[in-house]
Amino acid sequence: MNSVMKRIILLSLSFVFAATMFAQQDAQYTQFMFNKLAYNPGYAGSYETTCITCLYRTQWVGIEGAPTSVTLGAHAPLMNKRVGIGMNLAYDDIGFTRRINASLAYSYRIKMGQGALAIGVQGTLETLRVDWDEADPTQLFDNSIPVGSPNKFAPNFGAGLYYDSDRFYVGLSVPHILDTDIDFASSAATAGIISREERHYYLMGGVVVDLGQKVRMKPAVLLKYVQDAPFDADVNLSFLFYDRVWLGATYRLGGSTQKGFGESIDAVLQLYLTQQLKLGVAYDFTLSELSDYSDGTFEVSLDYCFKYKKAKLINPRFF
Repeated sequence: MNSVMKRIILLSLSFVFAATMFAQQDAQYTQFMFNKLAYNPGYAGSYETTCITCLYRTQWVGIEGAPTSVTLGAHAPLMNKRVGIGMNLAYDDIGFTRRINASLAYSYRIKMGQGALAIGVQGTLETLRVDWDEADPTQLFDNSIPVGSPNKFAPNFGAGLYYDSDRFYVGLSVPHILDTDIDFASSAATAGIISREERHYYLMGGVVVDLGQKVRMKPAVLLKYVQDAPFDADVNLSFLFYDRVWLGATYRLGGSTQKGFGESIDAVLQLYLTQQLKLGVAYDFTLSELSDYSDGTFEVSLDYCFKYKKAKLINPRFF
């Protein structure tokens, strides 16, 4: 099994860093509905106070070198909520590759109907590193595997629109507009073969429907598109009980082209520990062939919103 996975990882890295790649490159999060700033800069400042969100994701537990992601985001409103600012830090570890992404977001909110439309922009600096010395080749002295730990810096910028009200939200965003060069190859043999950070398009939306005094329903969806890559989507249906507990499930497209059942079915739970602090957990049941080797994917998040003396939080905030 280890030999098979090493070959898969090395082959994947060869495509990532030595060829033009058309695929989804951004990290995915099962709790996308609680981590919108990672997708859309227009979300910055949408709450009444400063909020901080952190999330940890370990994907395909049991497979050596499987992806691990950590994010830390914060945003706040300014100027009577007309302006929002935010920051997001993300760390991704896949095999012996590391990626750190730092973004600063700005949004301007325009009152529209029962809600507000935010126009957001962000600037991003990304650093990539490949620790080739950690590679464990199936054949010794493989000259196709470089040595050392090269670094690559890739600046970028993005934009997004985000509309929200007390009952629904919808957002459209492109976090990385530039097709940035992320290739490490420098030899003449690989000249002209470039790996780039592809442009990702996200469309998200959700609505809250009252089913009674103690139960609310919130369907949500995240659509993901990258040119020349398969269309992807997360479709979630959650229920809020007693304004304290969100419980739901998500179906993610993609996965195997042989089984055709999609990538995963995910269980999502969020608890309002206090009015200000929320704890979220998620577990992905893998549907593709990777289910034969993996124990699924686990995710945990914490969300904290400060309460100022002159600021009154809406209880609860659905979005």
